[in-house]
Amino acid sequence: MAGRETDSDFSGNLMDFSEEREGREGTWEAVEKKKKTSKRKKESSGSISSSSASDSEGGGVQQLEKAKKMTCVDRVKVAKVNRCDSEGAAQFPAIDFKLSLMEWQPDEQGLQQVLQLLKDSQSPNTATQRAVQQKLEQLNQFPDFNNYLIFVLTRLKTEDEPTRSLSGLILKNNVKAHYQNFPPAVADFIKKECLGSIGDPSPLIRATIGILITTIASKGELQTWPELIPQLCNLLNSEDYNTCEGSFGALQKICEDSSELLDSDALNRPLNIMIPKFLQFFKHCSPKIRSHAIACVNQFIIGRAQALMDNIDTFIESLFALAEDEDCEVRKNVCRALVMLLEVRVDRLIPHMHSLIQYMLQRTQDPDENVALEACEFWLTLAEQPICKEVLSRPLVQLIPILVNGMKYSEIDIILLKGDVEEDEAVPDSEQDIKPRFHKSRTVTLQHEGGETEEDEDIDDDDDDDDDTLSDWNLRKCSAAALDVLANVFRDELLPHLLPLLKDLLFHPDWVVKESGILVLGAIAEGCMQGMVPYLPELIPHLIQCLCDKKALVRSIACWTLSRYAHWVVSHPDSYLQPLMTELLKRILDGNKRVQEAACSAFATLEEEACTELVPYLDFILDTLVFAFGKYQHKNLLILYDAIGTLADSVGHHLNQPEYIQKLMNPLIVKWNELKDEDKDLFPLLECLSSVATALQSGFLPYCEPVYQRCVTLVQKTLAQAMMYSQHPDQYEAPDKDFMIVALDLLSGLAEAEFMPILGLNLNPEFISVCNNATWAIGEISIQMGTEMEPYVRTVLPQLVEIINRPNTPKTLLENTAITIGRLGFVCPQEVAPQLPSSLDHGKLLIICGFECHLNVILNTHFTNFRCSSLRNIRDNEEKDSAFRGICVMIGVNPGGVVQDFIFFCDAVASWVSPKDDLRDMFYKVIEGEDYSELIALAMSSGET
Repeated sequence: MAGRETDSDFSGNLMDFSEEREGREGTWEAVEKKKKTSKRKKESSGSISSSSASDSEGGGVQQLEKAKKMTCVDRVKVAKVNRCDSEGAAQFPAIDFKLSLMEWQPDEQGLQQVLQLLKDSQSPNTATQRAVQQKLEQLNQFPDFNNYLIFVLTRLKTEDEPTRSLSGLILKNNVKAHYQNFPPAVADFIKKECLGSIGDPSPLIRATIGILITTIASKGELQTWPELIPQLCNLLNSEDYNTCEGSFGALQKICEDSSELLDSDALNRPLNIMIPKFLQFFKHCSPKIRSHAIACVNQFIIGRAQALMDNIDTFIESLFALAEDEDCEVRKNVCRALVMLLEVRVDRLIPHMHSLIQYMLQRTQDPDENVALEACEFWLTLAEQPICKEVLSRPLVQLIPILVNGMKYSEIDIILLKGDVEEDEAVPDSEQDIKPRFHKSRTVTLQHEGGETEEDEDIDDDDDDDDDTLSDWNLRKCSAAALDVLANVFRDELLPHLLPLLKDLLFHPDWVVKESGILVLGAIAEGCMQGMVPYLPELIPHLIQCLCDKKALVRSIACWTLSRYAHWVVSHPDSYLQPLMTELLKRILDGNKRVQEAACSAFATLEEEACTELVPYLDFILDTLVFAFGKYQHKNLLILYDAIGTLADSVGHHLNQPEYIQKLMNPLIVKWNELKDEDKDLFPLLECLSSVATALQSGFLPYCEPVYQRCVTLVQKTLAQAMMYSQHPDQYEAPDKDFMIVALDLLSGLAEAEFMPILGLNLNPEFISVCNNATWAIGEISIQMGTEMEPYVRTVLPQLVEIINRPNTPKTLLENTAITIGRLGFVCPQEVAPQLPSSLDHGKLLIICGFECHLNVILNTHFTNFRCSSLRNIRDNEEKDSAFRGICVMIGVNPGGVVQDFIFFCDAVASWVSPKDDLRDMFYKVIEGEDYSELIALAMSSGET
């Protein structure tokens, strides 16, 4: 068991930085670029380069250069703007902020050692990196090492920016991991240095200090650092642009990370002062400051912070004033604010809704894609509001073409997606191509049958199309999602605005336009299905032809769109199912990895819809899926497992044929043997095997023992690691619970697949004890599995009936058999009733279930004369309860069948002493309900006793 490392490596530090804050530099390439630029500039002039500042923070260089060139008069003007409208407003008390270097001073030799370490860390050499990491771990044993790091960040302004920033990032990681162990003097020194250098001339250093401040604050330090928020807010009034911007940057990060705490009594609700303060800066002359101010306030919209609600009208008015701002970051934040307000305070926007919709129509076409994306979110949110149809009916004719246009790939998209690359199946996947997978127990999911969980819905919604290489959310996806939800609001009313556009798109000679048309067709599939049905006989063959298009991106989106119409295709099996299935299987073996992925996913959807309709084609399907094992790279191999597992779920026991088992299990077992216990690729393989084991039933027996042993081993290792982690959290990593989840699911699948067939084989009344135990077990499993027992009814029910028929059957076995038949009828009434002898119907089922009677059954040759033991003489308990529920449910399925023997049902009901309330209600429904009034009369007049 590997011990846990105390700190991340330097590469990890930089990656954390680049991912943590949008627009802040942190990649190795950027660091090297800045390092070289900084060195070159220092050699020529000794000053910080403007290009370096530009590299470190988007458009910040313009504001920085402008601030440098300001005259004293200009600075006074800025200060006045900063302080505008502040008179009479609540303010934080002024704090004396005269920081000195304190008594601590670095040892020169130690300082040089730290600087050399920081420079070495930027080396691409792996051995050097490893040596740096080891040295870091040694230095972290000394408390004042963190003093050196903050000193380099804030004081050594002669050093290049990447080195200073890296020092701050290492300190940030140390704060995250060990802050509780920092001596108070060290912690205080770091805090004061951060506040004293918040106005550093370098945007990169200011951003790094801001991250460090919010990391300290997130460790619970907002309560023990009372001067932080007041000081930062007061520094907003500084005449120095850098100080104002640095303070705002830090405040924005704190608002992002600690929004709830800022609106709590724990800090005396500083938000009451902060919100009015932020609103003042909406009119600041610097677009960077305006953007910071809006972003800070935006953090409190969704939570409906009272301080913001008290100023809501001023906030909305200020947003409208900035609607046409020239800066794209300001426009983006304005759009983001309006979208959130639409969600939580639509009442305040209704009076302005017409103008707001017109504004969002413009912004959705903004030349800056980030602004357009934020504006496009407006339509998604509006679709969830009750007023959507009312306010959007007239502008819909304007909106639809805008959304459709947003669904086209841009030139940059095509480059990123390698849209001109058609054959790439031999190119190995990179690690970033493999998305992390999260697992939850299948048994938990089964408890919520009949509806998707919110988590499931989120997963489905996220699978919008196949832009995996792009960011998780972009304008194309947002436009498609907006069209999807609006189609669900307007239904077929959407089509008059869309169909004229769609016809031109789908048959356009430009493949980019054609591809967007196919995406449009898929996006409206759910909401406009009824209106699209008349066009599908023409469109489905066209889409199937698109599966052979020369452009891989067209082939892949055609797979996705066809999967959206899979239900309709399956309802017309003769005309469309076989052609679609044939072409999808060809695309599964496509030479392009993106097409392989889309085809595999689409075929899995088709499997779910078609189910046993695919049985005649199993040989062809299995040949294709097994051949794909030899073609697929890492990522698509995981999707292939899902397609195989879905096939097993869909066709069930039809897969249990020797030739199918041999084809399918060989490649799965090869992969099983290749993977180590700690390899996370086991997750999808175990999930796949779980479905296959359930489908194969007894056909999986030859593979049971090694699979069972490995699953148990995975569970044991996870539990052992969890125990070691709980006892020594500093030495061991927390275990990955997914290993245990998927292992337990597969064990559950083995039990489900093997236990029922084995139990069925042991329903031999010649061996009374074994038969009795098997019968009882089937009844107990039925209650737990519910409708999942359907595949096994035909296997076990005839044997249970035979036990009832058998003369001289022991009383205990008869009782258990009667209870089990009742339980099967309770969970699968539609399947149980037809399997009983047709002349017996439900009336005779009462006799089979053992109600007290002395009756020679002569109507059916399946039964001989016998004297029934009965549920009537069984004491009230859970087993009797479930059996009677089964009888009631089956009577409900076929009430006419019980007429002849209804008197015996009434007699058995009378044997109950204290049935549960809901069971009593079931009895009343059968005996007194309107549906059964004639039944009782017929039973009483039959004369049978």
